[in-house]
Amino acid sequence: MPPLRDVSTARPRILLIGINPSLKSEAVGHHFAGPGNPFWRLMYAAKLVPVALTHEQDYRLAEFGIALTNVCPRATRSASELGRDELDRGIAELRRKIPRMHPHVVAFVGVSIYRRFFGTGATGGAGPKPETINGARVFALPNPSGLNASFPGFNDKLVWFERLRQFAADSAPERSDQRGRKSRRA
Repeated sequence: MPPLRDVSTARPRILLIGINPSLKSEAVGHHFAGPGNPFWRLMYAAKLVPVALTHEQDYRLAEFGIALTNVCPRATRSASELGRDELDRGIAELRRKIPRMHPHVVAFVGVSIYRRFFGTGATGGAGPKPETINGARVFALPNPSGLNASFPGFNDKLVWFERLRQFAADSAPERSDQRGRKSRRA
C-alpha cells in the first residue's frame, strides 16, 4: 500500500507529528483510525477543532489550520516495531519538512517521539517545551493510544490536548486590525 498521505495546509497554526500509522490506518487510508484510539474525540473535546470529526474526515484538519504528518511512513501494530534507522531517516525528513511548512506550533503526538527528535537534551513529559524548530514553538502531547499506561484514561489525555489549544492560541502571531490595534490570530 502507498504511505498514508500527510494532511497539509499553508503555515499551519499547529503541525501534529505522530510516530507512525497503525495497521488499521494504513488499511483505510486515514490517520488515527484504530477503534480504541480516542484522538478524534480528544481533538473535539479540547476544542482544537469546532466540529466532531472521524478518521475518514482527517483531511478536514486543514480547514482549521492543522497539519498532520508522521515520523515514519511504515504502518506497524506497535511503534516498538520500528527500527532505529527508520526513526533516524524519519527525523531527518522532518527536519527538512518542518521549515517548508512554517507552522506556528509543532506538537509531537507522543512524548517519546519528542525526546527522540531532540535527543538527550529533551526533558520532561507532556506539555510546552523550551525548544523551537525554525521559529515554531514545541509542545509534547501524550500518545492517545489506549495502551498508554502513563495516561490511561480519556481525561488524563484531554487535559494536555486542552493545554495544547491554549498554547497554540498564546503562540499565534500578532496581527493588526484596521484601526492598528494588535490581536492574536487564533
